[in-house]
Amino acid sequence: MTTSTRPMRADARRNYERLLAEARAAFAEHGTDASLEDIARRAGVGIGTLYRHFPNRHALMNAVFQEALAALLERSRELASAEHPCGALVEWLRAIITHAGEYRGLARALMSASHDESSELAQCSVPMEQAGARLLLRAQEAGAVRTDVSISDLMQLTNAIALAAEHDPADPELPDRLLTLTLRGLKA
Repeated sequence: MTTSTRPMRADARRNYERLLAEARAAFAEHGTDASLEDIARRAGVGIGTLYRHFPNRHALMNAVFQEALAALLERSRELASAEHPCGALVEWLRAIITHAGEYRGLARALMSASHDESSELAQCSVPMEQAGARLLLRAQEAGAVRTDVSISDLMQLTNAIALAAEHDPADPELPDRLLTLTLRGLKA
């Protein structure tokens, strides 16, 4: 059975867009634990309106990160035919770490969502794992990455690196150093 979604009324669409804009700003300023009440207030709506559009924090985070998700997925498609499969995988992992570092708390939320398929944020994790799996398989087939490495492990490692970098913002080189150390263990 298919369900059709009615288009949003103009006022509902404006509320939705204002909520997303304010959530992006609040997440950038205060991290993903920013107050939902403050986001609603700054958007000029009540908390009930926020919850009508986004039933929980992860649903709001999922909506906020769709643009970045689309960019990361597009980048994985571009890298899928790169001359050096291992280099392509590394470049993509760096892009994930950079993205996860844009919002304090995002890496932690993505790590927890990866184990909770019912989470709205899992809608970000699943396509990312699928995209990464293709890049990983190419690198493994080229003999550049061990065959016992899984994309789930790599996604957890990238989130852990982003989380470590979040807790030590005074060292901007930390994510790259940690990724380099990790990659040495991936080599076939």
